[in-house]
Amino acid sequence: MKIVIVGAGITGLYLAWKLSEKGYQVTVFEKREKIGKEVCSGLFSQRILEFIPQSKNLIKNKINYCLIRFQKRTLKIQFSSQFYVMNHNELDSLVFDLAKKAGAKIILKQPVNSTPEGFNRIIGCDGALSQIRKGLGLKNPKFYLGIQGFLKKNDNSSYVETWPTKNGFIWKIPRGKEIEWGIIERAGEAKKLFNAFLKEKNINLEKIKAAIVPQGLILPFNSKITLCGDAAGLTKPWSGGGVIWGIITANILLKNFPDFLKYQKEVKKFFLPKIIFGNLAKKLVYFLGFNFPYFLPKNFQIEGDFLVG
Repeated sequence: MKIVIVGAGITGLYLAWKLSEKGYQVTVFEKREKIGKEVCSGLFSQRILEFIPQSKNLIKNKINYCLIRFQKRTLKIQFSSQFYVMNHNELDSLVFDLAKKAGAKIILKQPVNSTPEGFNRIIGCDGALSQIRKGLGLKNPKFYLGIQGFLKKNDNSSYVETWPTKNGFIWKIPRGKEIEWGIIERAGEAKKLFNAFLKEKNINLEKIKAAIVPQGLILPFNSKITLCGDAAGLTKPWSGGGVIWGIITANILLKNFPDFLKYQKEVKKFFLPKIIFGNLAKKLVYFLGFNFPYFLPKNFQIEGDFLVG
């Protein structure tokens, strides 16, 4: 069976690695000339070590909790398990090497603007603006804008800080030898809000970049072509993080492969309740935080990838 994966982000590379280990003939097309996502906070739960044990050597800092700073109340969110700060680019490169060693053929500088021919199965892992999703005539998920920059300053704090905005939040992540600042918001608001915040705090950032963040599960009912990761709009409603959710969907695909219809059914069964609950939880916390902050407890614990265990 000949398989093509469109997109060599973390989800596509993970699938290429695991499918090649199972003995499938896997080809990956990647439009960029190099591997490595450039815009991502690189904050992952401990699950990353279950999926990619080799990533243990990439840990730059460990995070135990998050402070959510509403104007009149700060909430302390304790994580039920630690989060790790890594360099996303390094993680992608690691899995790229694992996929190649397993036998996957990865072709760089190979854009795909239409459905590839000559393959038994086609998997779109080509990100927020997926050409595979477009070719299937599927609607787009909701789009947010993520902006990220860095401050050269040592910080090994064991917590992250966030400042809620109308539809998203500004974040601060200590990365050991530097501090990462960023925002996720609706595209028309993100840059303006972020610049105003940085000016108020007198923060001058380096290496500022932006990327689109999709939200809203989109999967085709198709026995030959499917989507995974950001191409399927699968990111956490409360944070926009997509790496762990993308790898979980990849594992569901691997479990059901080559039956794409069973994969679609199982992904929806697993993730739709979590997406609905996540959206409702975010709306409730934001409504109370902005309007009735003292109704919110100052301290509570969550399961970082799913909110509830």
